[in-house]
Amino acid sequence: MSIAMSPPRNNNFYRTSDNSSRGFDNLDGVYSPERWTGTPRSGYFEPHPIVGEAWEALRRSMVNYRGQPVGTIAALDNSSEELNYDQVFVRDFVPSALAFLMNGEPEIVKNFLLKTVYLQSREKKVDNFKLGEGVMPASFKVLHNPVRNTETILADYGESAIGRVAPVDSGFWWIILLRAYTKSTGDSSLSEMPEIQRGIRLIMTLCLSEGFDTFPTLLCADGCCMIDRRMGVYGYPIEIQALFFMALRCASLLLKRDAEGNECIDRIVKRLHALSFHMRSYFWLDIKQLNDIYRYKTEEYSHTAVNKFNVIPDSLPDWVFDFMPTRGGYFIGNVSPAKMDFRWFCLGNCVAILSALATPEQSSAIMDLIESRWQELVGEMPLKICYPAMESHEWRIVTGCDPKNTSWSYHNGGSWPVLIWLLTAACIKAGRPQTAKRAIELAESRLLMDGWPEYYDGKLGRFIGKQARKNQTWSIAGYLVAKMMLEDPSHLGMISLEEDKQMKPQMKRSASWAF
Repeated sequence: MSIAMSPPRNNNFYRTSDNSSRGFDNLDGVYSPERWTGTPRSGYFEPHPIVGEAWEALRRSMVNYRGQPVGTIAALDNSSEELNYDQVFVRDFVPSALAFLMNGEPEIVKNFLLKTVYLQSREKKVDNFKLGEGVMPASFKVLHNPVRNTETILADYGESAIGRVAPVDSGFWWIILLRAYTKSTGDSSLSEMPEIQRGIRLIMTLCLSEGFDTFPTLLCADGCCMIDRRMGVYGYPIEIQALFFMALRCASLLLKRDAEGNECIDRIVKRLHALSFHMRSYFWLDIKQLNDIYRYKTEEYSHTAVNKFNVIPDSLPDWVFDFMPTRGGYFIGNVSPAKMDFRWFCLGNCVAILSALATPEQSSAIMDLIESRWQELVGEMPLKICYPAMESHEWRIVTGCDPKNTSWSYHNGGSWPVLIWLLTAACIKAGRPQTAKRAIELAESRLLMDGWPEYYDGKLGRFIGKQARKNQTWSIAGYLVAKMMLEDPSHLGMISLEEDKQMKPQMKRSASWAF
């Protein structure tokens, strides 16, 4: 493991190479992928004292394999049992990778991408069942043999995970990070390597295979993503669908235009059109659509049915009527036959904005919702992973009495600082940097003092999580990425995609922005 006590290599990373400041003319600026003009308000981008501490902590988490940095471990908390927090997780490494890319240090990211695609090629088994060839590991660990003085990599594809669930999101994050690396460095030689191209195609083949599905969304088990415990997200969770959409778009940009690449791209384009229409039509909720569902008729049997999923209006939770503002909207948690999960999930909605799954109007509506429901979704520590928490009987039935996911804790309404980088990126793209700045300032007031916890508990996120690890790497990296993006919004280009006009369907549902 590599330990470096130095601050970022470029100590003046709050300034551009020409010593000017790049940002918004004011805090209500609108994102443009080409160029940022104007001078930000005086003192707006002054480095915060904890930035240097954050970089030192991030560098302490670096893992080397045969003398080369290959990732960052999940947490450096010596006060708690390690469990699997001493491993390099694919999803956890993404904010670390973005921080290094933004700081002009792409080597560790390149090494990570190569090592994980190598691990993808290994045979993967859970008990006697062989996993799909395209499955990426959830995590890996570097093992050192002091007797033989050798190092090996041990990967986990879900066979050691809680619930033994394969990580559906790992492959998507890997493709998204590959595109970020290519965009940041301008170097396409990595993505064009035969093994990398094969890795992309294997993931796409796994996801685009034909089956019994009647929807373009991906059917998933509980615990297959950031929410890796039983939380009632089985079916078609918004987090997976948004990541799937973004990975499809990134893959179409990264695949070579040869015979194998073109065949895969054709399948991707067809799926993107179907997926964008499905998500924008059936997962989107605003006050008009909520009222329509409230008045749904049931047992409709025809191609002209309005209530296509036979959702029973009496199943609408009471809280959603108070939660939904007059202006605003969001992609709900899940849609499947006779089931709509109306919970708000932060990651899925932010990725929907960044991937352009959300139209510009829907992106603005999501921002309106966050701003109008700030106390519920942000509180005193950003950000709620989902809202609201399940309590009492619902908690017992849905989570199986999970002692870690009690109400307003961990995945069940806990507040996760790592999500601040996703919120910041989404805010910048939607032209709401002042919202990101407000959230970052909240986080800065406590993160270092509290020891960079993994998550916070309580309705407002006031308390360090009861089982939260300290020195959680993605809490550290998420803060750094948010700070660097807000200072230099051109960084957003590596993690954001512009709207594809060809995929814009005729919206038949209501538009919360049109009054």
